[in-house]
Amino acid sequence: MDIVTGHVGWIEVVCGPMFSGKSEELIRRLRRAKIARKRVQVFKPTIDDRYSTDEIVSHSDTRMQSQVVQDAGEIMRYLDWRTQVIGLDEANFLGPRVVEIAQQLADAGKQVIVAGLDTDYLGRPFPPMPELLALAESITKTLAICMRCGNPAKHTQRLVESEALIVVGAAGMYEARCRRCFEPGIPKQEHFDFMRPEREKQQV
Repeated sequence: MDIVTGHVGWIEVVCGPMFSGKSEELIRRLRRAKIARKRVQVFKPTIDDRYSTDEIVSHSDTRMQSQVVQDAGEIMRYLDWRTQVIGLDEANFLGPRVVEIAQQLADAGKQVIVAGLDTDYLGRPFPPMPELLALAESITKTLAICMRCGNPAKHTQRLVESEALIVVGAAGMYEARCRRCFEPGIPKQEHFDFMRPEREKQQV
């Protein structure tokens, strides 16, 4: 599909760990676009069916209707050429072509708003997000709250045993952790020294 418009397009990326409000921020921006009477389309990967099969849903239960796609290549199949603003949720699950598609849409004058995890459960950059970050005009880094100590959290801690890169889940399978509390992979410690009461520390 060839898309040509006279408008200037751009890419916005909202990234961070789980439970940091990425989907909520994506929905907020898309709703503002609708209030401005812009044509909006939203896409999410099939694999993300945690809360709904046909909506993007934040952990605080904010919802917006979306088109489900198997991968980024299907976005162009469902895209209405009149659409002005395109939202992509969980872009880290859409495959490497999402970079090419986002570029193509922005070059065609579309406003592309992308949300996704920037690091995986080992703390490594989560492809294809690094490439999207390099191409974006605007980047918003969201932080969660560490479930161990309450400090700002930039990591997603996996709590279940699996070596697979992608294990879709929410509370009970993952939690947010700060730099200090994060353990790449599966937690191996039940307690952290800096969190123990002084009396307990003296007894060790």
